[in-house]
Formats: sequence, structure tokens, C-alpha cells
Amino acid sequence: MVSHIEQQIQARIARVRAEQEQRRQQREELARRRTAGVAKRHAAKLFRLAQQRSDTAVPDDLFNGSLAASGA
Repeated sequence: MVSHIEQQIQARIARVRAEQEQRRQQREELARRRTAGVAKRHAAKLFRLAQQRSDTAVPDDLFNGSLAASGA
């Protein structure tokens, strides 16, 4: 036969373990979201850099193949 005090101790231990498991799951979820957010921001940065390069790229016809100062 298990005493009343032993039952309370077992209940407290079970409650603490459940709380620890819940915190662990919350940390894992936060880590997944953080990783996804970092990847998303990185992709957005690469996209912006690619757009800036295409916006500032020198057009091919600017030099028109001639080295003369007049471009003729």
C-alpha cells in the first residue's frame, strides 16, 4: 500500500516532468521558427542583392564595342 505522502510526491514528480517536457517542446519549436526566419531573411537579402546588381549593371550597348572616346 502506497502512503498519501508518497502519492503526493509521485504526483509532484510527474507534474515537474510534464512541465519540463512542455518547455523542451517550446524550445524546439522556437528553434525551428528561428531557423526558418533566418533562412527567409537570408533568401530575401540574396534576392535584394541580385536586384541591385541587375539595376546597376552596365548595359551591353553602352560601350558598343568601340574603344574610341566618341563611341563612333
